[in-house]
Amino acid sequence: MKVSIFDVAKKSGLSVVTVSRVLNGAGSVRENNRQKVLDAIKELDYRPNAAARSLASGKTGIIGLIVTTLQDSFFDAVVKELNETLALHGYFLAISISTGIGSDENHYLIQEDRVDGLILLSPMKEDNYIMELKRRGIPYVLIDNQLPENDTYSITIDNFKGGYAAASHLLELGHTSIAHICGQEMFRSTRERRAGFQQALQDRGITPFEIVSGEFEIEMGYSTAKRWLQAGKLPAAVFAGDDNIALGVINALMEAGVRVPEEVAVVGYDDHYIASQLRPHLTTLRQPADKIGVAAADMLLRRLSGEMKRGSNIRIDPELIVRESTLKS
Repeated sequence: MKVSIFDVAKKSGLSVVTVSRVLNGAGSVRENNRQKVLDAIKELDYRPNAAARSLASGKTGIIGLIVTTLQDSFFDAVVKELNETLALHGYFLAISISTGIGSDENHYLIQEDRVDGLILLSPMKEDNYIMELKRRGIPYVLIDNQLPENDTYSITIDNFKGGYAAASHLLELGHTSIAHICGQEMFRSTRERRAGFQQALQDRGITPFEIVSGEFEIEMGYSTAKRWLQAGKLPAAVFAGDDNIALGVINALMEAGVRVPEEVAVVGYDDHYIASQLRPHLTTLRQPADKIGVAAADMLLRRLSGEMKRGSNIRIDPELIVRESTLKS
């Protein structure tokens, strides 16, 4: 038997009106009541009748998501959270992968009446997208956007704080010869992580062993570490711009018989699935995909309901996950 809104109301102990307000993203519901409704929806596996809601409201019931890749465990986790959160409110998520090449301002998801709102995950041509979204009056939210001037309606990660935390952790372990391997300069995360790293060292009057710019790839970490090995001069510790770079560094060091962390400590960034599978397990900065996905969905729902009249930027802190790659036995 199909679960109805009345079943959700009975399960939550609240009125049908309150349940309806939660489903429609209204801001007039108390947070504890909102949570009761969401818990009941999950427990009963309630799915609002999208067709009926679409006819009644004149909306599509679809939220678009444009992402540059799904070959990334962090992106994958954010998308999963977005999908689950939006489904609780009766929306379907339409996902498109865009490389940022070509006339993406005319992307099919942005065309008239295709979606009720749009989420851009780590967009590379955000200015083009935003101009077209504004022109068409489509509510949007950015996640991990590249330009600070576009922080209105965005969810960003405090990458400066992450870089600072990574360097501080290595400094607290007594390391003073610390290298940093960055990703591509076009990414805001690259610039902010590096700035945080540099600030932590500067606060203690320490000069970096080396700062190397390149790509968020395993080969970047591997080739950099090989160069250090060939020169016969290694840093005591490495802060890698992401977990892929860290993996490359560890591969090169272990291939040469250099022990991690006894001889060189390594910190990554992102806490990809691979980080907890490496030997040694990788110390890294975790970007909380669950918080990011929920925050982005909630912001867009509030825009759709008309509750959010002014722009807002939600900045989420990364979390240092200490594992074997920095802890000496």
